[in-house]
Parts: sequence; structure tokens; C-alpha cells
Amino acid sequence: MAKISRHRLKVKLKLMLGGLLVAILAIGATSLNLQALLQTALIWVDSLGFWGPVAFIVIYNLATILFVPGVLLTLGGGVLFGVVLGSLYVFISTSLGATFAFLIGRYLSRGWVRRQVQGNIKFKAINQAVAREGFKIVFLTRLSPIFPFNLLNYAFGITQISLKDYLLGSLGMIPGTLMYVYLGSLAGNLAMIGSQKRVHTPLAWVCYTAGLVATIAVTILVTQISRKALRQKALGADAP
Repeated sequence: MAKISRHRLKVKLKLMLGGLLVAILAIGATSLNLQALLQTALIWVDSLGFWGPVAFIVIYNLATILFVPGVLLTLGGGVLFGVVLGSLYVFISTSLGATFAFLIGRYLSRGWVRRQVQGNIKFKAINQAVAREGFKIVFLTRLSPIFPFNLLNYAFGITQISLKDYLLGSLGMIPGTLMYVYLGSLAGNLAMIGSQKRVHTPLAWVCYTAGLVATIAVTILVTQISRKALRQKALGADAP
């Protein structure tokens, strides 16, 4: 009886946390001026001095978990901390936020995440490919700009990939991080980052090209692995 009670308590706790997460996401989605809110947060971070990087990482983590687009924060990291430190803080932030989302997806809200990706052909292909080429798939999807970063963090949690491969694959975020932090450093001040236009510098072109190549590579790789898996299933079904 005690084991059953503990199990029920865990289930209820998961449901409560999942419901709380959905409620927070809904409130965040109805925010009237998210850009202004993030700019205000960045100005506050700038006023903290020594504790600024810590606050920046915490805010970025919350944004990642709550599906808030991180581009503005990444640009802000370039403005506040420069290219080197800004890239470091953003990478730490995105890695931690992605890991938290992955763990939430795996242990607290699997049902909700499944509903979000249900019927998504692209994710079904990725799910098949991850079982065979976990690190490679995560790495390429991190490089590619066509895959939604925040949702993918949760979605990977319900795949068969190990946490180790997931973390190593997150190294694919580095080129994009460098590009946006660099663009932010060119803005010069926080007031400009909301209207920052795409800058065609050598580094920017390298990052754009890397994203394009990664998109093509992950599409080809996922397609090949998916077809192979389907052929093997067909052969297995035909076997006596």
C-alpha cells in the first residue's frame, strides 16, 4: 500500500508540475510586449556589475524553459559582455536551459511533449534517426536554423538518446552563438538590438553557410536512416 501511495503521489506531482508549466507558457505566450520586457531585463542585468553574468544566465535559462525566443538575449549578451565573454555566458545559458528542458521532457511532462510533436513528420524522422545516430543528429539539428530550438529541447527528452550524447551534441550551438553575440556586439547599445539588421560580415557569412550545410546534411542523414529503419521493419514483418 505504501508503494502504491508513493507512486500516486509522484504521478500527482508530475501532473501538477506539468500543469504549472503549461500555465506559465500560456501566460508567457500572451505577453503584450516581450521585446520590451527582455530589454528591461538586460538593462537591469547591466546595472548589477559583478552579479550581472549570474543574473543573465538565470534569465536566459528561464527564457529557454518557457519557450521565449533567445535571439534578443543572445544579441544582448554581445552588447553587455563583448564577443568572448558574451559567447561563453550565452553558451553556458543555452546548454543549461536545454538540459533542464530535456530533463523536464523526459521525467515530468512526457505526455504533454508527445502531444506537441504528435503528427510532426519531421520529428518522427528525427526520433528514428536519434536511436541510431544520437550525437550526430543532435549536433546537426543544433547547427541547422530550421529546427525550433526550444521545442526540440523537450522533444529530445522523449527520444532514446542518452543525456551524454545530448550534451555533446549541444556543441553544435557554438557557431550560431558566436554569430548572434558578434552581431550584438556591433549594435553598441541595448536600445538598438531590437531593430538590429543582419550584418554581412565574414564571420556572419561563415555562420550562415554552416547553418545551410547543416540543414542539408541533417535532412539527408535523417532521410537515409529513416528509410533504412523502414526497410528493416518491412523485412521483419515479412519474415516467417
